[in-house]
Amino acid sequence: MVLNIILAALAFLSLGLVVWQFVVAMRFPLHSRVASPGLAPPVTLLKPLRGVDAQTWHCLESWLKQEYAGPVQVLFGVASADDPAGEMARRLTATRPELDARLVLCSESLGRNAKVSTLIQLQRGAKHDLVVVSDADVHVPTDFLANLVAPLRDDGVGLVISFYRLANPVTLAMWFEAIAVNADFWGQVLLARCLKPLDFALGAVMATTRQRLESIGGFEQLVDFLADDYQLGNVIARQGGRIVLSPVVADCRESPKGWREVWQHQLRWARTIRVCQPLPYLFSILSNATLWPLLWLIGSIASKVDSSAITTVSGMSNLVVTRVGVDLLPKALVLVLAIWLVRIFCAMCLESKLSRSRSHWAFFWLVPIKDLLAAVVWAFSFLGNSVEWRGQRYRVGSEGKLETAF
Repeated sequence: MVLNIILAALAFLSLGLVVWQFVVAMRFPLHSRVASPGLAPPVTLLKPLRGVDAQTWHCLESWLKQEYAGPVQVLFGVASADDPAGEMARRLTATRPELDARLVLCSESLGRNAKVSTLIQLQRGAKHDLVVVSDADVHVPTDFLANLVAPLRDDGVGLVISFYRLANPVTLAMWFEAIAVNADFWGQVLLARCLKPLDFALGAVMATTRQRLESIGGFEQLVDFLADDYQLGNVIARQGGRIVLSPVVADCRESPKGWREVWQHQLRWARTIRVCQPLPYLFSILSNATLWPLLWLIGSIASKVDSSAITTVSGMSNLVVTRVGVDLLPKALVLVLAIWLVRIFCAMCLESKLSRSRSHWAFFWLVPIKDLLAAVVWAFSFLGNSVEWRGQRYRVGSEGKLETAF
Protein backbone atom coordinates (compact mmCIF):
# COMPACT_ATOMS: atom_id res chain seq x y z
CA MET A 1 0.00 0.00 0.00
CA VAL A 2 2.77 2.43 0.95
CA LEU A 3 4.76 1.50 -2.16
CA ASN A 4 1.71 2.10 -4.31
CA ILE A 5 1.24 5.56 -2.80
CA ILE A 6 4.88 6.37 -3.52
CA LEU A 7 4.55 5.20 -7.12
CA ALA A 8 1.38 7.28 -7.54
CA ALA A 9 3.22 10.34 -6.20
CA LEU A 10 6.12 9.73 -8.62
CA ALA A 11 3.68 9.34 -11.51
CA PHE A 12 2.07 12.70 -10.79
CA LEU A 13 5.47 14.29 -10.16
CA SER A 14 6.60 13.16 -13.61
CA LEU A 15 3.41 14.62 -15.08
CA GLY A 16 4.05 17.92 -13.31
CA LEU A 17 7.60 18.07 -14.67
CA VAL A 18 6.36 17.32 -18.20
CA VAL A 19 3.77 20.09 -18.02
CA TRP A 20 6.25 22.54 -16.49
CA GLN A 21 8.75 21.79 -19.24
CA PHE A 22 6.02 22.19 -21.86
CA VAL A 23 4.94 25.60 -20.55
CA VAL A 24 8.51 26.89 -20.30
CA ALA A 25 9.38 25.70 -23.80
CA MET A 26 6.21 27.01 -25.43
CA ARG A 27 6.87 30.46 -23.94
CA PHE A 28 10.42 30.61 -25.31
CA PRO A 29 10.56 32.81 -28.46
CA LEU A 30 11.95 30.07 -30.67
CA HIS A 31 12.72 31.05 -34.30
CA SER A 32 12.41 34.76 -33.53
CA ARG A 33 14.90 37.13 -35.14
CA VAL A 34 16.78 40.21 -34.02
CA ALA A 35 14.73 43.16 -35.25
CA SER A 36 17.83 45.06 -36.33
CA PRO A 37 21.18 43.22 -36.27
CA GLY A 38 22.96 46.57 -36.02
CA LEU A 39 26.74 46.36 -35.96
CA ALA A 40 28.31 43.35 -37.62
CA PRO A 41 31.76 42.90 -36.08
CA PRO A 42 34.28 40.67 -37.89
CA VAL A 43 33.83 36.97 -37.19
CA THR A 44 36.02 33.90 -37.59
CA LEU A 45 34.24 30.56 -38.09
CA LEU A 46 36.15 27.45 -37.04
CA LYS A 47 34.86 24.31 -38.75
CA PRO A 48 36.58 21.01 -37.84
CA LEU A 49 35.82 18.30 -40.40
CA ARG A 50 36.13 14.56 -40.57
CA GLY A 51 34.67 12.43 -43.34
CA VAL A 52 31.77 13.25 -45.65
CA ASP A 53 28.27 12.05 -46.34
CA ALA A 54 25.41 13.08 -48.61
CA GLN A 55 24.64 16.15 -46.46
CA THR A 56 28.16 17.52 -45.90
CA TRP A 57 28.34 19.75 -48.98
CA HIS A 58 25.01 21.45 -48.24
CA CYS A 59 25.89 21.92 -44.56
CA LEU A 60 29.23 23.56 -45.31
CA GLU A 61 27.79 25.63 -48.13
CA SER A 62 25.14 27.11 -45.84
CA TRP A 63 27.92 28.84 -43.88
CA LEU A 64 29.32 30.38 -47.05
CA LYS A 65 25.91 31.84 -47.92
CA GLN A 66 25.47 33.91 -44.77
CA GLU A 67 23.90 37.35 -45.17
CA TYR A 68 26.25 39.08 -42.80
CA ALA A 69 27.29 42.70 -43.16
CA GLY A 70 30.73 42.35 -41.58
CA PRO A 71 33.86 40.42 -42.57
CA VAL A 72 33.69 36.66 -42.10
CA GLN A 73 36.69 34.34 -42.10
CA VAL A 74 35.96 30.64 -42.52
CA LEU A 75 38.59 28.09 -41.54
CA PHE A 76 37.92 24.46 -42.41
CA GLY A 77 40.21 21.97 -40.66
CA VAL A 78 41.07 18.33 -41.30
CA ALA A 79 43.54 16.17 -39.40
CA SER A 80 44.65 14.18 -42.45
CA ALA A 81 45.43 15.19 -46.01
CA ASP A 82 43.63 12.03 -47.14
CA ASP A 83 40.35 12.99 -45.49
CA PRO A 84 37.72 13.39 -48.25
CA ALA A 85 36.30 16.33 -46.29
CA GLY A 86 39.44 18.28 -47.21
CA GLU A 87 38.90 17.84 -50.93
CA MET A 88 35.24 18.81 -50.54
CA ALA A 89 36.21 21.96 -48.62
CA ARG A 90 38.70 22.89 -51.35
CA ARG A 91 36.10 22.48 -54.08
CA LEU A 92 33.54 24.40 -52.10
CA THR A 93 35.80 27.36 -51.38
CA ALA A 94 36.83 27.41 -55.05
CA THR A 95 33.21 28.15 -55.96
CA ARG A 96 33.32 31.28 -53.77
CA PRO A 97 36.77 32.82 -54.36
CA GLU A 98 35.58 36.22 -53.12
CA LEU A 99 35.18 34.84 -49.59
CA ASP A 100 37.87 34.62 -46.95
CA ALA A 101 37.61 30.85 -46.64
CA ARG A 102 40.33 28.21 -46.73
CA LEU A 103 41.28 24.71 -45.68
CA VAL A 104 43.84 24.16 -42.93
CA LEU A 105 45.67 20.87 -42.43
CA CYS A 106 45.69 20.22 -38.67
CA SER A 107 47.95 17.19 -38.48
CA GLU A 108 49.17 17.61 -34.90
CA SER A 109 47.60 15.30 -32.33
CA LEU A 110 47.41 17.49 -29.23
CA GLY A 111 45.12 15.38 -27.06
CA ARG A 112 42.52 12.62 -26.98
CA ASN A 113 39.72 14.80 -28.36
CA ALA A 114 40.59 15.05 -32.06
CA LYS A 115 37.98 17.73 -32.70
CA VAL A 116 39.46 20.04 -30.05
CA SER A 117 42.94 19.28 -31.34
CA THR A 118 41.80 20.60 -34.71
CA LEU A 119 40.20 23.66 -33.10
CA ILE A 120 43.47 24.57 -31.37
CA GLN A 121 45.28 24.57 -34.68
CA LEU A 122 42.52 26.46 -36.48
CA GLN A 123 42.46 29.12 -33.76
CA ARG A 124 46.09 29.96 -34.55
CA GLY A 125 44.97 31.32 -37.91
CA ALA A 126 41.95 33.27 -36.64
CA LYS A 127 41.99 36.95 -37.66
CA HIS A 128 39.03 38.26 -35.72
CA ASP A 129 38.00 38.66 -32.09
CA LEU A 130 34.59 36.98 -32.41
CA VAL A 131 34.94 33.22 -32.75
CA VAL A 132 32.20 30.80 -33.83
CA VAL A 133 32.62 27.02 -33.58
CA SER A 134 30.32 24.69 -35.45
CA ASP A 135 30.11 20.96 -36.09
CA ALA A 136 30.45 19.64 -39.62
CA ASP A 137 26.88 18.34 -39.86
CA VAL A 138 25.20 21.67 -39.03
CA HIS A 139 23.10 23.45 -41.67
CA VAL A 140 21.93 26.99 -40.92
CA PRO A 141 19.64 29.63 -42.47
CA THR A 142 21.24 32.63 -44.20
CA ASP A 143 20.59 35.02 -41.29
CA PHE A 144 21.91 32.65 -38.65
CA LEU A 145 25.28 34.28 -38.04
CA ALA A 146 23.85 37.80 -37.66
CA ASN A 147 21.43 36.59 -34.99
CA LEU A 148 23.95 34.36 -33.26
CA VAL A 149 26.56 37.03 -32.54
CA ALA A 150 24.10 39.83 -31.68
CA PRO A 151 24.04 39.06 -27.90
CA LEU A 152 27.82 39.39 -27.72
CA ARG A 153 27.44 43.18 -27.87
CA ASP A 154 26.81 42.84 -24.13
CA ASP A 155 30.17 42.43 -22.41
CA GLY A 156 28.53 40.29 -19.73
CA VAL A 157 27.69 37.60 -22.27
CA GLY A 158 30.43 35.00 -22.36
CA LEU A 159 28.97 32.49 -24.77
CA VAL A 160 26.04 32.24 -27.18
CA ILE A 161 24.67 28.83 -28.05
CA SER A 162 21.92 27.61 -30.34
CA PHE A 163 19.27 24.95 -30.15
CA TYR A 164 19.45 22.34 -32.87
CA ARG A 165 17.16 19.74 -34.33
CA LEU A 166 17.72 16.37 -35.93
CA ALA A 167 16.49 17.46 -39.33
CA ASN A 168 16.57 14.34 -41.47
CA PRO A 169 15.44 11.19 -39.65
CA VAL A 170 15.20 8.49 -42.30
CA THR A 171 15.21 5.31 -40.21
CA LEU A 172 13.00 4.22 -37.34
CA ALA A 173 15.98 4.47 -35.00
CA MET A 174 16.53 8.09 -36.08
CA TRP A 175 12.85 8.91 -35.56
CA PHE A 176 13.26 7.50 -32.07
CA GLU A 177 16.30 9.71 -31.46
CA ALA A 178 14.47 12.69 -32.95
CA ILE A 179 12.00 12.52 -30.06
CA ALA A 180 14.90 12.69 -27.61
CA VAL A 181 16.45 15.68 -29.42
CA ASN A 182 13.55 17.56 -31.00
CA ALA A 183 10.84 16.98 -28.41
CA ASP A 184 12.65 16.61 -25.10
CA PHE A 185 16.19 17.93 -25.00
CA TRP A 186 15.62 21.60 -25.74
CA GLY A 187 12.76 21.77 -23.25
CA GLN A 188 14.96 20.13 -20.63
CA VAL A 189 17.61 22.80 -21.22
CA LEU A 190 15.04 25.55 -20.70
CA LEU A 191 13.74 23.83 -17.57
CA ALA A 192 17.29 23.68 -16.22
CA ARG A 193 17.63 27.40 -16.94
CA CYS A 194 14.57 28.05 -14.77
CA LEU A 195 16.33 26.46 -11.82
CA LYS A 196 19.69 28.21 -12.22
CA PRO A 197 21.71 30.14 -14.84
CA LEU A 198 23.07 27.94 -17.59
CA ASP A 199 26.53 26.59 -16.84
CA PHE A 200 27.00 24.39 -19.90
CA ALA A 201 26.98 24.76 -23.67
CA LEU A 202 25.38 22.94 -26.60
CA GLY A 203 28.06 22.04 -29.09
CA ALA A 204 26.32 22.29 -32.47
CA VAL A 205 27.10 26.03 -32.68
CA MET A 206 28.86 28.23 -30.11
CA ALA A 207 29.98 31.86 -30.32
CA THR A 208 32.39 33.61 -27.98
CA THR A 209 35.30 36.04 -28.08
CA ARG A 210 39.04 35.61 -28.33
CA GLN A 211 39.36 37.30 -24.92
CA ARG A 212 37.05 34.75 -23.27
CA LEU A 213 39.00 31.89 -24.82
CA GLU A 214 42.31 33.33 -23.66
CA SER A 215 40.95 33.88 -20.14
CA ILE A 216 40.21 30.16 -19.77
CA GLY A 217 43.50 29.05 -21.30
CA GLY A 218 42.18 28.50 -24.82
CA PHE A 219 40.89 25.31 -26.37
CA GLU A 220 43.97 23.60 -24.95
CA GLN A 221 42.14 23.27 -21.64
CA LEU A 222 39.47 21.12 -23.31
CA VAL A 223 41.58 18.80 -25.43
CA ASP A 224 41.24 15.73 -23.20
CA PHE A 225 37.52 16.06 -22.44
CA LEU A 226 34.80 14.14 -24.24
CA ALA A 227 32.11 16.83 -23.74
CA ASP A 228 34.24 19.79 -24.81
CA ASP A 229 31.12 21.90 -25.37
CA TYR A 230 29.89 21.29 -21.82
CA GLN A 231 33.33 22.09 -20.42
CA LEU A 232 33.67 25.29 -22.44
CA GLY A 233 30.34 26.59 -21.17
CA ASN A 234 31.05 25.46 -17.62
CA VAL A 235 34.43 27.20 -17.41
CA ILE A 236 33.11 30.43 -18.93
CA ALA A 237 30.11 30.41 -16.55
CA ARG A 238 32.36 29.85 -13.53
CA GLN A 239 34.35 32.90 -14.56
CA GLY A 240 31.19 35.01 -14.58
CA GLY A 241 30.32 34.93 -18.27
CA ARG A 242 26.62 34.64 -19.01
CA ILE A 243 25.48 31.92 -21.41
CA VAL A 244 22.74 33.03 -23.78
CA LEU A 245 20.43 30.87 -25.88
CA SER A 246 19.89 32.11 -29.42
CA PRO A 247 16.29 31.55 -30.57
CA VAL A 248 17.42 30.69 -34.12
CA VAL A 249 17.55 26.93 -34.64
CA ALA A 250 20.29 25.05 -36.47
CA ASP A 251 19.72 21.80 -38.35
CA CYS A 252 21.84 18.73 -37.71
CA ARG A 253 21.81 16.63 -40.85
CA GLU A 254 23.18 13.17 -40.21
CA SER A 255 23.85 10.12 -42.32
CA PRO A 256 21.40 7.22 -41.80
CA LYS A 257 21.84 5.44 -38.46
CA GLY A 258 20.55 2.14 -37.16
CA TRP A 259 19.67 1.05 -33.66
CA ARG A 260 23.26 0.14 -32.78
CA GLU A 261 24.57 3.61 -33.63
CA VAL A 262 21.70 5.29 -31.81
CA TRP A 263 22.24 3.12 -28.73
CA GLN A 264 25.96 3.96 -28.68
CA HIS A 265 25.23 7.66 -29.07
CA GLN A 266 22.59 7.71 -26.35
CA LEU A 267 24.77 5.72 -23.95
CA ARG A 268 27.80 7.93 -24.62
CA TRP A 269 25.67 11.01 -24.06
CA ALA A 270 24.18 9.57 -20.85
CA ARG A 271 27.51 8.52 -19.34
CA THR A 272 29.06 11.87 -20.18
CA ILE A 273 26.23 13.82 -18.52
CA ARG A 274 26.35 11.48 -15.51
CA VAL A 275 30.03 12.21 -15.00
CA CYS A 276 29.67 15.96 -15.57
CA GLN A 277 26.47 16.50 -13.56
CA PRO A 278 25.99 13.44 -11.33
CA LEU A 279 23.17 14.67 -9.08
CA PRO A 280 20.99 16.32 -11.75
CA TYR A 281 21.42 13.25 -13.93
CA LEU A 282 20.55 10.90 -11.06
CA PHE A 283 17.26 12.72 -10.47
CA SER A 284 16.48 13.15 -14.19
CA ILE A 285 14.68 9.79 -14.12
CA LEU A 286 11.92 11.46 -12.09
CA SER A 287 10.66 13.23 -15.23
CA ASN A 288 9.98 9.96 -17.07
CA ALA A 289 6.22 10.22 -17.49
CA THR A 290 5.87 6.78 -19.04
CA LEU A 291 7.91 4.76 -16.56
CA TRP A 292 6.39 5.93 -13.27
CA PRO A 293 2.73 5.71 -14.35
CA LEU A 294 3.45 2.22 -15.70
CA LEU A 295 5.00 1.16 -12.39
CA TRP A 296 2.05 2.70 -10.55
CA LEU A 297 -0.37 0.73 -12.73
CA ILE A 298 1.53 -2.48 -12.07
CA GLY A 299 1.54 -1.68 -8.37
CA SER A 300 -2.20 -0.99 -8.43
CA ILE A 301 -2.87 -4.34 -10.05
CA ALA A 302 -0.64 -6.12 -7.56
CA SER A 303 -2.31 -4.46 -4.59
CA LYS A 304 -5.77 -5.51 -5.78
CA VAL A 305 -4.95 -9.13 -6.17
CA ASP A 306 -6.50 -11.48 -3.58
CA SER A 307 -4.86 -14.86 -3.42
CA SER A 308 -7.22 -17.67 -2.58
CA ALA A 309 -6.21 -20.77 -0.76
CA ILE A 310 -5.28 -23.90 -2.55
CA THR A 311 -8.08 -26.42 -2.40
CA THR A 312 -8.15 -30.06 -3.20
CA VAL A 313 -10.81 -31.37 -5.53
CA SER A 314 -11.04 -35.07 -6.50
CA GLY A 315 -7.63 -35.65 -5.00
CA MET A 316 -5.97 -33.03 -7.22
CA SER A 317 -4.56 -29.67 -6.15
CA ASN A 318 -6.02 -26.73 -7.99
CA LEU A 319 -4.83 -23.15 -7.63
CA VAL A 320 -7.84 -20.90 -7.61
CA VAL A 321 -7.14 -18.10 -10.06
CA THR A 322 -6.45 -14.85 -8.34
CA ARG A 323 -8.96 -12.15 -8.88
CA VAL A 324 -8.41 -8.45 -9.48
CA GLY A 325 -10.47 -6.03 -7.50
CA VAL A 326 -12.56 -3.79 -9.68
CA ASP A 327 -13.17 -0.94 -7.31
CA LEU A 328 -10.16 1.37 -7.62
CA LEU A 329 -8.21 -0.23 -10.47
CA PRO A 330 -10.25 1.32 -13.32
CA LYS A 331 -9.66 4.78 -11.83
CA ALA A 332 -5.91 4.19 -11.71
CA LEU A 333 -5.95 2.90 -15.28
CA VAL A 334 -7.81 5.97 -16.50
CA LEU A 335 -5.38 8.29 -14.71
CA VAL A 336 -2.35 6.46 -16.12
CA LEU A 337 -3.74 6.61 -19.65
CA ALA A 338 -4.45 10.32 -19.17
CA ILE A 339 -0.85 10.94 -18.06
CA TRP A 340 0.47 9.07 -21.09
CA LEU A 341 -1.77 11.05 -23.43
CA VAL A 342 -0.57 14.33 -21.92
CA ARG A 343 3.04 13.17 -22.27
CA ILE A 344 2.58 12.24 -25.94
CA PHE A 345 0.70 15.45 -26.74
CA CYS A 346 3.35 17.65 -25.10
CA ALA A 347 6.17 15.83 -26.89
CA MET A 348 4.51 16.16 -30.29
CA CYS A 349 3.74 19.86 -29.76
CA LEU A 350 7.28 20.66 -28.66
CA GLU A 351 8.73 18.80 -31.61
CA SER A 352 6.38 20.72 -33.90
CA LYS A 353 7.54 24.02 -32.44
CA LEU A 354 11.22 23.17 -32.88
CA SER A 355 10.97 21.61 -36.33
CA ARG A 356 8.05 23.67 -37.68
CA SER A 357 6.67 20.46 -39.15
CA ARG A 358 4.02 17.88 -38.33
CA SER A 359 5.56 14.92 -40.15
CA HIS A 360 6.64 13.40 -36.83
CA TRP A 361 3.05 13.07 -35.56
CA ALA A 362 2.82 9.74 -37.40
CA PHE A 363 5.40 8.42 -34.93
CA PHE A 364 3.56 9.50 -31.76
CA TRP A 365 3.55 5.88 -30.61
CA LEU A 366 7.34 6.01 -30.29
CA VAL A 367 7.11 8.43 -27.35
CA PRO A 368 6.36 5.83 -24.62
CA ILE A 369 8.84 3.42 -26.22
CA LYS A 370 11.47 6.17 -26.18
CA ASP A 371 10.74 6.84 -22.49
CA LEU A 372 11.11 3.19 -21.51
CA LEU A 373 14.31 2.76 -23.52
CA ALA A 374 15.60 6.00 -22.01
CA ALA A 375 15.09 4.44 -18.58
CA VAL A 376 17.19 1.48 -19.74
CA VAL A 377 19.91 3.84 -20.99
CA TRP A 378 19.78 5.69 -17.66
CA ALA A 379 20.29 2.42 -15.78
CA PHE A 380 23.10 1.26 -18.09
CA SER A 381 24.88 4.59 -17.70
CA PHE A 382 25.67 3.62 -14.10
CA LEU A 383 27.08 0.23 -15.08
CA GLY A 384 30.35 1.47 -16.53
CA ASN A 385 32.35 4.41 -17.85
CA SER A 386 33.33 3.15 -21.29
CA VAL A 387 32.05 4.85 -24.44
CA GLU A 388 32.52 4.31 -28.16
CA TRP A 389 33.41 7.49 -30.03
CA ARG A 390 34.78 8.02 -33.51
CA GLY A 391 35.40 4.31 -33.92
CA GLN A 392 37.40 3.90 -30.68
CA ARG A 393 36.53 2.89 -27.14
CA TYR A 394 37.46 5.16 -24.26
CA ARG A 395 36.86 5.33 -20.56
CA VAL A 396 35.28 8.54 -19.30
CA GLY A 397 37.22 9.54 -16.21
CA SER A 398 36.69 12.18 -13.55
CA GLU A 399 34.97 15.35 -14.74
CA GLY A 400 34.45 13.82 -18.17
CA LYS A 401 38.08 13.40 -19.23
CA LEU A 402 38.86 10.75 -21.80
CA GLU A 403 41.20 8.10 -20.51
CA THR A 404 43.24 5.41 -22.23
CA ALA A 405 41.60 3.89 -25.28
CA PHE A 406 41.26 0.10 -25.27
